[in-house]
Amino acid sequence: MAFGARMFKTGLAVTLALYLTMLLGITSPVGAAIAAIFAMQPSIYRSWKYFLDQLQTSTLGAIIAMLGGYFLTNQPISVGLVCILVIMICIKLNMGETIGLTLVTVISVMEASGQWDFAINRFFLTLIGIVSAFLINILVFPPKPREQYFKQINSVFGKMSLLLRTAISHEIKDSVYRDELNGLEGTIKSLTDKYNLFEEEQKKMKRAKFSHSRQLVVYKHLLSSLQKGYEVLNAVENHYFQVQRSEEIDEQFDANLERLIKFHEHILWKFEDILKPNGDEAECMAEQNEAFMDQVICGAGLQPGGFRLTIVAAAMYDYGHTLERLNRVADHISRFVEDKDNGGILAWLKK
Repeated sequence: MAFGARMFKTGLAVTLALYLTMLLGITSPVGAAIAAIFAMQPSIYRSWKYFLDQLQTSTLGAIIAMLGGYFLTNQPISVGLVCILVIMICIKLNMGETIGLTLVTVISVMEASGQWDFAINRFFLTLIGIVSAFLINILVFPPKPREQYFKQINSVFGKMSLLLRTAISHEIKDSVYRDELNGLEGTIKSLTDKYNLFEEEQKKMKRAKFSHSRQLVVYKHLLSSLQKGYEVLNAVENHYFQVQRSEEIDEQFDANLERLIKFHEHILWKFEDILKPNGDEAECMAEQNEAFMDQVICGAGLQPGGFRLTIVAAAMYDYGHTLERLNRVADHISRFVEDKDNGGILAWLKK
């Protein structure tokens, strides 16, 4: 696992929380440190949302815990029952992400068993941790998910293109191929999580910019193209090599994969302001994609297990169709950015 800004900021948040408790003269500062760890989020929006949600659930949990500690004492069965009640309330309020830290607050407060001053002390420790994490997240290396997203797109494509270009020729060692394929699946999942973060932010913002809505469309198509490429790799692994094939078939599939990867690469270059819109290449690619699919379907019935080749060809066709849509988006956005004089499509995407 690579060392990242979030790890560094989590350490800073814990440090800040501990220093604040020392300055305020609060004993047993561990609760603040735990709260700081829980509260570190991957984006400014998530940090603010978590701060508000956690403030509500922790306050509610602390009140319930104080009442529970006062009337039920701090016996294990009482603590367990109060925890169950608090979990149910958090879920009912659609604040499931806050359950962990809220339960820490509940257990800390119930330890006081009705001693209000001690319970309030524990509650303030939680607030100090949350505030520390929030401040560190917005002041130190603030998250730039859009810029990180596009960089990761290029990184994932580089790994995927290597696997696709050698998938038919089977030149990579099986162990290396398997490791790279598993790593590719993980990075695509990470990209999906980032996209979900953008989508969540877009839906929750009451006055989201129209340009951000356009960006979301671009991000979705960029992600979809990688997912379709990954599906091709899975189709090749699960079906292609289980069929007896001639050298001509291998060359046919390999050549079509090379065309798809080259087209995908050119589209990404458009997003990087390297290539200008080119409708002829897209039209030629669409014709070749159709011709390849027709050729495979016609020849598949002439050999045993030909339906497996059709499955692989269908995955490649779907990948090509997705690239055609991505190319149209790239050309449209490129013209839009030029008209608005937004400093190029790459600069616009990272805003």
